[in-house]
Amino acid sequence: MYRKFTADRIFTGKDFLPAERVLVIDEQKSIVDIIGSEEAGDGIEVFKGILCPGFINAHCHLELSHLRGVIPEKTGLVQFVQEVMTKREPSLQQLGGFEDLEQQKERKLLAMETAIDELYESGTIAIGDICNTTDSIAVKKAGKLLFHNFIEVSGFTDAAAIGRLEKINPIFQEFLSVSAEHTTLSPHAPYSVSKTLFGALNDLTPNQLITIHNQESNAEDKLYRNKSGGFLQLYENFGIDISGFVATGKSTLQSWLPYFNKRQSILIVHNTFIGKDDLNFISKIRPGVLNQIHYCICINANKYIEDVVPPLELLRANHDNIVLGTDSYASNWQLNLFEEIKAIQAEAAYNFTLRKVLQWATFNGAKALSMEDKLGSFDRGKQPGVVLIENVKDLQLTPGSFARRII
Repeated sequence: MYRKFTADRIFTGKDFLPAERVLVIDEQKSIVDIIGSEEAGDGIEVFKGILCPGFINAHCHLELSHLRGVIPEKTGLVQFVQEVMTKREPSLQQLGGFEDLEQQKERKLLAMETAIDELYESGTIAIGDICNTTDSIAVKKAGKLLFHNFIEVSGFTDAAAIGRLEKINPIFQEFLSVSAEHTTLSPHAPYSVSKTLFGALNDLTPNQLITIHNQESNAEDKLYRNKSGGFLQLYENFGIDISGFVATGKSTLQSWLPYFNKRQSILIVHNTFIGKDDLNFISKIRPGVLNQIHYCICINANKYIEDVVPPLELLRANHDNIVLGTDSYASNWQLNLFEEIKAIQAEAAYNFTLRKVLQWATFNGAKALSMEDKLGSFDRGKQPGVVLIENVKDLQLTPGSFARRII
């Protein structure tokens, strides 16, 4: 039994097809073919708008969903990090004494279920999810969405590196037991990972997919260039001894990237303050040192935290391995990836076609998460899901445009 779909236009994950094409899908939700309407026969489901593959949210923190609306907007990254560190596991005193641990756990679970419902209904099919705990395993087992689980490791003092790895290992092992193919260790960010921990993670991740938050604030570059900037206050506030940290005199990216040399694929997230010299630095990496690099943009989170947009024109002109993410409810107004697409299209600093941005949200995202064998495009045999984008005019989004899942 086949289902047949047509719309004003079909986007395949890479390009728009001519009008009057029909997408054919079987009972297993696999792509059978795309054919002309004259060949399709009866029973065609007709939609107004654009049909495209399911979206890939390449960067999310599902386990922070309970922080929705808790952290103020536009405080800057340093203050935001402090807010997350103090509020992600609130004490009973902070909660007013009204919640015991079981109630707190239930509240977190409900928040994650709400997040997954929003992601699912608005067209996301797979997520690159940052994990610091096992809190999200239960909702992921429900199977509504696909995940690559990045088990995040942090620790800015060299002496703590081995202890940090030992602490995260039980969490890592539990995720491996659930999803061995799509679970990997990853460093948190340059301002929270020591050189010893970077070296250990390099040894533990040969030929694997990893991710890292990068240049989300100019305070990161100040830290690495001359050991100055807002992060010094953060370390002092949390009693972190950074006397052993030595500034490199280089940008953040040029300081941390050389630690990885075992053919890892790296998903570099945010890149709000990445520069031309950083991209030139990447272009000179010897073949065989790394596998592939993708740049994840979370434009609404950047606006929420720093009120700055990343240099997408620069990234597109130099590499174009761009993918999209939402970050978390702690740093965004929603987890609807289509709102990220709309924000990019509406930003005066950019001038990208809808074809280009949809490719970032579908095919590029699937490739970045090593899921392109089954997601990201309407190629035969894949199961990418089907999304309908409505209220579109001449292949341009409007303020009223929205996306919803068809399959």
